[in-house]
Amino acid sequence: MNILIAQPVLEKELKQLEREIQSYPDVDVLIFPEGYVNNNVELACDLARKFSKIIISGHKQPKDRALIIDREGQILLDRAKYDESILVESEGKIIGFMLCDEIVIQGMSNLKATKIHFVVHPIGVGMFSDDQFDEWIEEARKYAMQYKTMIIGTSHADGSFRDSDISIPIAYCIDGDGEEVFVSRNDTRTRILNFETKQVTLLDKDGNRI
Repeated sequence: MNILIAQPVLEKELKQLEREIQSYPDVDVLIFPEGYVNNNVELACDLARKFSKIIISGHKQPKDRALIIDREGQILLDRAKYDESILVESEGKIIGFMLCDEIVIQGMSNLKATKIHFVVHPIGVGMFSDDQFDEWIEEARKYAMQYKTMIIGTSHADGSFRDSDISIPIAYCIDGDGEEVFVSRNDTRTRILNFETKQVTLLDKDGNRI
């Protein structure tokens, strides 16, 4: 399974999703940040169905909601932020979901599954300090080790939290042993992760694989 982890700009349309879903036919899953899909859920479902991809992100209705769409364009998960965590099964994989600051507010303490294959963590804007960046990575490491699972997070490339004039884009993957597969601090290039081998491929600004 190949997983694309994007750090797009916050946009009203889904231009980066459309571009990347068409550009990488070997990708199975695309993870985009909290709120990225915005009011374009129907379009995201159409893209998932047309290109046979799983899309994981978030949308607003009007508040932030977690979103997983399968290859048939069917919505597998659509829950409000801070609602009880729910596990989703897709293609034999059990997927957990933490939406943005749920990682520090409620985590996944209510889940009792014996096996979670990976957890997605769509984040809204970048971190507002180095301390917050480090805190969220350590929280992800804690849950990865607790559930013996991979956790993958990503934020938008732009934006800031409330009145902060600092925004540090973040993307990361921590494996079930608590080891860093990658941690991206202020580097907004898209990455493609091979779930089985943990190999990460970087894409340059033109979308070429590095």
